[in-house]
Amino acid sequence: MKFLKTIDASVPAGLELHLICDNYGTHKTPEVKRWLLRHPRFQLHLTPTYSSWLNLVERWFAELTNRKLRRSAHRSVAELEADLHAWIRAWNDDPKPFVWTKTADEILDNLAGYLQRIDNSAH
Repeated sequence: MKFLKTIDASVPAGLELHLICDNYGTHKTPEVKRWLLRHPRFQLHLTPTYSSWLNLVERWFAELTNRKLRRSAHRSVAELEADLHAWIRAWNDDPKPFVWTKTADEILDNLAGYLQRIDNSAH
């Protein structure tokens, strides 16, 4: 709630707000739903379930995991923290945009095939 209130106070009242959120349960609690009903300028758009690749924060953590954490060992929490901070500094010094290699149509076709497979598995 604090996050929503901060945005509400920071953005001029005449503007609509579109928030893209993952499907985590905190966005769907009764308290948040009530708050959103009282603040109709907020529009929540939830990413589809099982599509963490759409969430760039999730993609960044996947990079951290695959490029750093799986390739290193640490003897202490302090050593891990120092290594993480160094990796983040290096990433920020030479950032690279995430580039999708498939077209939207290819992604939607793959998703449609997946949805058909899981729907058929229930029969």
